[in-house]
Amino acid sequence: MAKIPFIKKDQLEAICEQYPTPFHLYDEAGIRQTARNLFKAFSWNKGFKEYFAVKATPNPTILKILEEEGCGTDCSSLTELMMSEKCGIVGKNIMFSSNETPAEEFVKCKELGGIINLDDITHIDFLKETCGIPETISCRFNPGGVFELGTDIMDNPGDAKYGMTRPQLTEAYKRLKEEGCKEFGLHAFLASNTVSNEYYPALAKILFNIAVEIKEETGVSLSFINLSGGVGIPYTPDKEPNDIFVIGEGVRKAFEEVLVPAGLGDIKIFTELGRYMLAPNGALVTRAIHEKHTHKEYVGVDACAANLMRPAIYGAYHHITVMGKEDAPCDHKYDVVGSLCENCDKFAVDRMLPEIEKGDLLFIHDAGAHGFSMGYNYNGRLRSSEILLREDGSTKMIRRAETPEDYFATLADFWNVEL
Repeated sequence: MAKIPFIKKDQLEAICEQYPTPFHLYDEAGIRQTARNLFKAFSWNKGFKEYFAVKATPNPTILKILEEEGCGTDCSSLTELMMSEKCGIVGKNIMFSSNETPAEEFVKCKELGGIINLDDITHIDFLKETCGIPETISCRFNPGGVFELGTDIMDNPGDAKYGMTRPQLTEAYKRLKEEGCKEFGLHAFLASNTVSNEYYPALAKILFNIAVEIKEETGVSLSFINLSGGVGIPYTPDKEPNDIFVIGEGVRKAFEEVLVPAGLGDIKIFTELGRYMLAPNGALVTRAIHEKHTHKEYVGVDACAANLMRPAIYGAYHHITVMGKEDAPCDHKYDVVGSLCENCDKFAVDRMLPEIEKGDLLFIHDAGAHGFSMGYNYNGRLRSSEILLREDGSTKMIRRAETPEDYFATLADFWNVEL
C-alpha cells in the first residue's frame, strides 16, 4: 500500500527550481477542505468552534487560512499569543491552554481578551495576583490512571503533568464563581494521535457527565466543553483514517443522551486540533544527494532531523514517496538518513523503496504538523523554508530559509570578535 502525494513530480520539480530543497510544502486546498469537513461534522452544535493548535504549525499564513474557514487559535506561549494577535485573531477566538505559565503570558492573554484555560487549582491565586480573574475561564481536567477504549489502553493521563483532579475541579469552580466568573468551560486531553472514531465520543461522554455533576455540586452551568486534540492521522499506509463525520455523530449522540436531559443543551463544543488539521496537508521535500554501501544500504538526503525530528526522537514512521517512481517495485532496502552527527538522524530504517538515485526527489508525508515547528539548530543546521501550494497551483514562500547570519545573530558581539 502507498500514500499518494498531493502534487505531481513535474510540478514539484518546477517548484524546486524556485525554492531549493529541503523545504516544507503545504496544500492550501487540503487544509481548507479538512476545516470545512470538521465544521460540517459538528454543525449540529450551534456554538461549535475549532481552535487550531498553533504549536503544530506556527505560521501566520496557515493561521489566516484557517481563520477564513472559521477557526480560532489554541495558544500555549507568549509568542503564539503574539502571532495570533498579529493575524488579527483576538478575543474569544483565542484559547490559551498552557502549563507552568509565566505571569507575563497570563497578562498578555487577558489583554487580548482570550479564554484562559487553567491547568492547576493553584493557578487561581496566581492569576488573581498577576492580572485578576477574568469573567470567562476554563479548567483542565485530568482523571489520572490510564485511558482505555474497550480493551485497548490509549494513553496514560496519570503520568501527564496536565490538569486537575476531579475533587480539585469542583473546588476550582466554586472559587472561581466566588471570584466573579460568569462563564465557565471544561477541557481535557486524555490521549494523543488516536486513530479511532470512538475517542472523541468516549471523551465527550466523560466530560458531559462531569458537567452535569458540576452543576449539581456548585450551581455552575458550563458554557462550553473543549474536547482538545487527540484525533490523529494514520502515519502508516495500512491504517484507515478517522472519519470526522462518524466522530461528530458520536459526540452528538452523547450530547443528546447526557446533556440535553440535564438542561444543558446549550453547551458549546470546542476542539483544538493540530495534527488532524495539518499533518496530511504538509510534506517535507528533500533530494537524494549521496548513496553509501557499507553494512547497510544508505541514501543520504539534504534534509535532516533538524527539519523533521519525529523519526529521530520517537522512532516515528513517515511514509516516503520517491517522486516519479510511484509505480516502481519497492525492491530495495534503505536507511534514509540526514547529515547530523547523531545515528538517530534517520527518516527511515530498513525501508523497502524503489531504487533511489542521486538527484531523486523524496516526498516525506504527513509532515504538515509537528514538522517544521519542532525544528532546531543542532550541528549548526539551519531551518528550511516553508512553501504554500495555493489552490490555483501557484506557490508562495510563507517562511524563508534561515541563513548563517540568522544563526549567529543572537550571539553577543560575535561579529566583533576576531576568529
